[in-house]
Amino acid sequence: MISREGFGQSKVCACTLGVVIALAVSLFASHGAAAEESFNGPTFRKGMWRFVRTMELVNGRQKLLEREMTRCVDPTQAMKATFSSPSIGNCHSSRPEKISNKYIFSNRCDYMGPVSTVITVLSDEAYTEVNEVHGQAPRMDRVVARRISDCHEERAQLGQPAAAAPSDVSRDVEQETAEGDPL
Repeated sequence: MISREGFGQSKVCACTLGVVIALAVSLFASHGAAAEESFNGPTFRKGMWRFVRTMELVNGRQKLLEREMTRCVDPTQAMKATFSSPSIGNCHSSRPEKISNKYIFSNRCDYMGPVSTVITVLSDEAYTEVNEVHGQAPRMDRVVARRISDCHEERAQLGQPAAAAPSDVSRDVEQETAEGDPL
């Protein structure tokens, strides 16, 4: 059985723990909001975008994957996630360096591990992103993105696939409506 003194101390510890958790949550939330406000990356027009992704081994230039996708997205949101890439374990993301129309990350931590990334902005309707993974199995992941039209908002709101233009009928094309990351 717990004495009244022990119960009082437990209550104080629980309250203190609650305050510490609340402060930690507010700190993380304010950090996320600050990252959102301090975004210095490229901005793109929301709409229907076509993404062609190619992944290949660097040494032998062997193609591992080629995939094409057309989606209704706001690529700026995906860029905000790329530019706020947090440190993961021993991988510490570097700040991007802007040279002309290119954003260069010498080291960025993402799901593939430590990568060097170059984002080349062609306009607010087109860009390329090249991610090179170094290590035991060096590989390159290239995304060529181009805006092709406006979204069909009423279908997007209903969660139905957007209508494809006649030129959209090609191999390996998926039709999706999403607000998330391109490919």
